[in-house]
Amino acid sequence: MKWFVNEDSIVREIWGKADTILFIFAGASAEFALNKSVDWLYYTGKLPADPLGRLFSTVAYARQIVFSEYDDAMHAIRQIAAIHQGVERSRNARIPDSAYRDVLFMLIDYSIRSFELLERKLTMAEKEELFTVFRAVGEGMGVPGLPADLRAWERMRAEHLRENLVKSHFTIDLYKQYRKHLGWYRYYLLKNVQMELVPERVNALLGMGPGRLVDLLLPVYKLSREMGVGTFLRNMLLPENYKEQVINLDMAAD
Repeated sequence: MKWFVNEDSIVREIWGKADTILFIFAGASAEFALNKSVDWLYYTGKLPADPLGRLFSTVAYARQIVFSEYDDAMHAIRQIAAIHQGVERSRNARIPDSAYRDVLFMLIDYSIRSFELLERKLTMAEKEELFTVFRAVGEGMGVPGLPADLRAWERMRAEHLRENLVKSHFTIDLYKQYRKHLGWYRYYLLKNVQMELVPERVNALLGMGPGRLVDLLLPVYKLSREMGVGTFLRNMLLPENYKEQVINLDMAAD
């Protein structure tokens, strides 16, 4: 049996824990709101109607690919490409190539940032492995202009952060939708996780500042995990509509 990602890969360790996936989700939800191509997600109406579901589905697709057999993963990748091509035909325009790269770059970057915040520092070899997996996803989708290696990705990532982000009326509306769908205390927690997690450029555009609350709470949460009650506490904070999905992420990783 050939897997898309080797069974002993660090990528499976990163994407095998719901806690890490939730942090990846938090970071991506901040940057999605600033991306210059976010209007494409508004065009379908799915993002403002259900921002958590739309963003969670993106992360869930990535996780499905990571844990699939090679042929199944390639089928899922082609399916994602076909869905986007359908949206392009509907709008009679092309999604910018940079938008596809932005999403892949986010998944790589927030995988690193989330795992290092929750677990430990990654080695250079582990980061290379993570990059290689998501580059293969991009190749499968036919995304042009992908970086050749990790160093090239770091340069392109910095360039994309400078050139492809802007605070717009879409940004303001999307954060209103986050608050509406999360409720005030989950929204407050989301923003504090984002403060701690996102690159400086994203933080500055959103006017966030330092994530001092997460600095205080993270050691307590890590201790609660060691005591066996961390999952219970996390699940208490989850929106009811997504609680089962998140719990299943952990179950599937066991």
